[in-house]
Amino acid sequence: MGGCAGTVLRDDMGAAVELASPAGRVVSLVPSLTEALAAGAPGVLVGATQWCTHPPGLRVARVRGTKNPDRRAVAALRPDLVVANKEENRELDVRRLREAGIPVWVTVVETVPGALASLERLFTQALDRPVPDWRRAAERLWTGPPPRPRARVAVPIWRDPWMVVGSATFAGDLLARLGMENAFAGDPGRYPRADPAELDRAGLDTIVLPDEPYPFAPGDGPEAFTRTPTALIEGRLLTWYGPSLVTARTELAARLAAGGAGG
Repeated sequence: MGGCAGTVLRDDMGAAVELASPAGRVVSLVPSLTEALAAGAPGVLVGATQWCTHPPGLRVARVRGTKNPDRRAVAALRPDLVVANKEENRELDVRRLREAGIPVWVTVVETVPGALASLERLFTQALDRPVPDWRRAAERLWTGPPPRPRARVAVPIWRDPWMVVGSATFAGDLLARLGMENAFAGDPGRYPRADPAELDRAGLDTIVLPDEPYPFAPGDGPEAFTRTPTALIEGRLLTWYGPSLVTARTELAARLAAGGAGG
């Protein structure tokens, strides 16, 4: 393992993270990383956000949300390390925590292989722990070249205004590895705005509606589309990069096929 007590490590952003010893008390500001740490390093988590819903029954202190963490509550937990994500958390909060003397490890996740590599660095370097078995299983399932696309989809992640998954995103890469062509993969924006009426006329096979970050549901989302089939999915399977990756391929493939993308 690559952890080394008393040395300066580098997170995914290249920022220096100085640890006197492998982190044994961790606060997670990222739901996906919370689940990953709970499953791969039992006992290290002492705090998490209110949005950290997995694993169910996790008993740790709650430090408010991903975009507005209670920094005083974080500091009061005396963490050896706070884990954050470039996309999910604010640079201001990361900076203020560091200014308070709390080491922060920021992940950058834009592809499935990138997520798996990021998790390996976090476990082996910051925690000085072995790579979890579930992470190895996920690597076997998800690495390798993406298959030839068999369906064209769009993935709204918000409404009013409507926004969709664009380029350089974990969700987009995961869809490609399922054989789904994201209609907005070539857009310069990561989450561009889109007109639902235009989506309904775009010749898509399926419009994929995850239940997070916007909580699309049977009565909230599908009614906006009259021509194109929709598929409601658990957003965690599409955007989380922890243990859910082990079952996400099978579950998403089945749900997308039911919605029309796999036929």
